[in-house]
Amino acid sequence: MKITYKDSGVDVEGGNRFVKRIAPFVRKTFTKDVLTDIGGFGSLYAAGFREMEDPVLVSGTDGVGTKLKIAQMMDKHDTIGIDAVAMCVNDIITSGARPLFFLDYISCGRLKEDALVDVVKGIAQGCILSGCSLVGGETAEHPGVMNDDEYDIAGFAVGVVDKKKIINGERISAGDVIIGVSSSGVHSNGFSLVRKLLLEIKKYSLDQHFDSLGGKLGEVLLAPTKLYAKALLGSINAGADIKGIVHITGGGFYENIPRILPADVSASIEKRSYPMLPVFDLLKSEGNITEREMYTTFNMGIGLMIFCDRNNAELIIRRIIAEGNEAYIIGETVVAAGERVILS
Repeated sequence: MKITYKDSGVDVEGGNRFVKRIAPFVRKTFTKDVLTDIGGFGSLYAAGFREMEDPVLVSGTDGVGTKLKIAQMMDKHDTIGIDAVAMCVNDIITSGARPLFFLDYISCGRLKEDALVDVVKGIAQGCILSGCSLVGGETAEHPGVMNDDEYDIAGFAVGVVDKKKIINGERISAGDVIIGVSSSGVHSNGFSLVRKLLLEIKKYSLDQHFDSLGGKLGEVLLAPTKLYAKALLGSINAGADIKGIVHITGGGFYENIPRILPADVSASIEKRSYPMLPVFDLLKSEGNITEREMYTTFNMGIGLMIFCDRNNAELIIRRIIAEGNEAYIIGETVVAAGERVILS
């Protein structure tokens, strides 16, 4: 009896075809600093940061979580890669870093070329929108570990910032302004609760149209995570003095904001200072979810928060809006008194 690798569930020839199909999309992300082409064992990037006195590399890694299940149920895979890039890049820019490059890791039960080509298209699009290069990746078939129709994505991003310009929140003081930058929806956090409530308990269909959402449930849930790199760097390059930045991901307001606050400062946020996205009203009402749970699980319509003194706020908001985002003054910092995050 003869047996091949393909008999065991791994299609090497299919993998080679896949690499050839994604190559044009990946190459579109390359900058002059990318020194290797697709297919090498390692990716080479020229790190000549002559404009910086003391360059510091900033790195971050993340995945997309169970939002992948929505993409797989809808058989729509062209935006989930944007989420993968955003979850990593939005983290590293909170230090004021300029994104340089991104690498992805995709595991699957069986290599379904069309679906995964769409995934990589999304990853490449996310990199272009962030101004970084997709310099490498890995796609691995895991028969027996994952079902044939399943895949998972993880990513890794690297950026650079001049040491003297690192943003870490240590200069935040009482009286600073908090600017909220709008999210596109649920982004990539809280989907275990979303799926449990809307699909399992309420048994809604992803094809179901909701007037309150202005579209089908699945389309609204699958809206890709916003990428904030260009808007934020536009503000920094324009001379805005930013003291702190928060990416609102898993943990929502209550867990993410305190990560950058000095011990003697709390954040006071006015809930009605910006328009609430309809998807969060739907989740709250359908699940009778408490306000505390909502603001601990979801981004509640704000994907990024920027802390600055008041005389910098106008410049920052203007630059963010110029990049196609919505931004609002949503609160201010106060002398710490119990709660680190105060909602009113």
